Amino acid sequence: MILKVYTSLLLLFLVNSVWTRTVRQVYDDLDPDHWSHYTSECPQECFCPPSFPNALYCDNKGLKEIPPIPARIWYLYLQNNQIETVSEKPFVNATHLRWINLNKNKITNSGIESGALSKLKRLLYLFLEDNELEEVPAPLPVGLEQLRLARNKISRIPEGVFNHLENLTMLDLHQNSLLDSALQSDTFQGLNNLMQLNIAKNSLKKMPLSIPANTLQLFLDNNSIEVIPENYFNAIPKVTFLRLNYNKLSDDGIPPNGFNVSSILDLQLSHNQLTKIPPINAHLEHLHLDHNKIKSVNGTQICPVSIALEEDYGYYGNIPRLRYLRLDGNEIQPPIPLDIMICFRLLQAVVI
Repeated sequence: MILKVYTSLLLLFLVNSVWTRTVRQVYDDLDPDHWSHYTSECPQECFCPPSFPNALYCDNKGLKEIPPIPARIWYLYLQNNQIETVSEKPFVNATHLRWINLNKNKITNSGIESGALSKLKRLLYLFLEDNELEEVPAPLPVGLEQLRLARNKISRIPEGVFNHLENLTMLDLHQNSLLDSALQSDTFQGLNNLMQLNIAKNSLKKMPLSIPANTLQLFLDNNSIEVIPENYFNAIPKVTFLRLNYNKLSDDGIPPNGFNVSSILDLQLSHNQLTKIPPINAHLEHLHLDHNKIKSVNGTQICPVSIALEEDYGYYGNIPRLRYLRLDGNEIQPPIPLDIMICFRLLQAVVI
C-alpha cells in the first residue's frame, strides 16, 4: 500500500513538473516586457492566443469588415463572417502575413480594393472559398503557393492573372461557373511549378487547354467532357492522379491509347458512358470504372502486357502494377475472370 502511494506521488510530481515546465516555456518565449503590448494591440473582436503570438483568430465573429492587423501576425483567420470588402487599410502594418483564411464571407470582386492583396509580399496561402467572386481576383501576391477559390461564381479568368505566380503549387477552382471559353491557351501561363489543378464541378465540355507541364494532379470531375484529344497527356508528362468522374465520356471519345500513359498511377473514370475498359499502361496502380455501361471484362484484351511474356519474365519483368480495380455499378456478372488475376498479379482489391 505504501509503495503504491509513493509511486502515485512520484508520478504526480513528474506530471506536474512537466506541465509546469511546458507552461513556463510558453510564457518564457514571450518577452514579459512585450506581453502587455501584445494584449493591447489585439483587435477587440478577435482572439490572440498567448501560446501562438503570430496567429490572430477573428473567425465566427459576425464581422462585416477586417479589423486592423498587428505587425507580428503571420496567420490570419477570418472565415465564417459577413465581410464584403478587402481594403489596404487593415493590412498596413501586416507585412509578415503568410496565411489568410477568408472562406465563407460575402466578398465580391468590386469589394476587393486594387492592390490590397498584391501588396502582401510574403503571403503564401490565400483562401477565398465560399464567397461571391465572379472572376479570379487580380492582382495577386507574387509569392503565393496556394490559391483556393472553390464554391464562388467565377466564370472569368482575367488575362495574365497567373503570369507572375511562379511559386504557385495548388490552384483550386472547383464548383464555379467556368465554361470552355474561360480557359484559353494562355490562361495558365506562368504557373511553372503548379502541381495540383482542380477544375471539378464547372461547366466544361472539353479538356482544358495548355495545362502547366509540371502538373501532377488534375481533377475534372462533374463536368460535361465528352472527348479526350489525341496525345493530350503528352503536354503534361508528369500527371500522376487524373480524375474524370461524372462526365460524358464514351468509347468513341477516347483515342486508342488515350490513357496508356506511363506517368498515370491513379485513373478515375467512374460515372461515365463507357462500354469497355480503355487500354491502360502497366504502371497504373488504381483504376476506377464503376457506374459505366461495361457488360464484360476480358483480361487478355485489357492486359497492358502479353500474358505469355508475363509468364516468361515473372516478377522480374514489367508486370502490370494494378492493385485496385473498381467495376461495380456496371453490367458485369461475377465471378471475376481468371485471366484478370493472371494478368494483374499485384491486385489487392477488385470491386465488382
